[in-house]
Amino acid sequence: QVQLVESGGGLVQPGGSLRLSCTASVPIETINLARWYRQAPGKQRELVAGIGNDGATMYGESMKARFTISTDNAKKMVYLQMNSLRPEDTAVYSCNLRMRVPGTPLLDYWGQGTQVTISS
Repeated sequence: QVQLVESGGGLVQPGGSLRLSCTASVPIETINLARWYRQAPGKQRELVAGIGNDGATMYGESMKARFTISTDNAKKMVYLQMNSLRPEDTAVYSCNLRMRVPGTPLLDYWGQGTQVTISS
């Protein structure tokens, strides 16, 4: 069973930084699209950032200039560098990969999420 493994969440003070990581529990043949989403209590899930296999990126409006999504194609890892964190960034952050695992078609996979809490 394919699982996405996320790490890097935690508690930081406002203005601090965190780097989230995401990869799969099995070898990955190709990542077509990687996205990070977040969901805060009582709010709808929102797209944080995305990166295509051509390197093109996109960000949610409040994340621009503070967050950076990147991939390590050799390691098949996806990262989300988050700087200048604010209390309103507190949420569960989830990784979504549109990828192909050997022997399967291109599919969307979701991680279980990692908690990010910004508080003094």
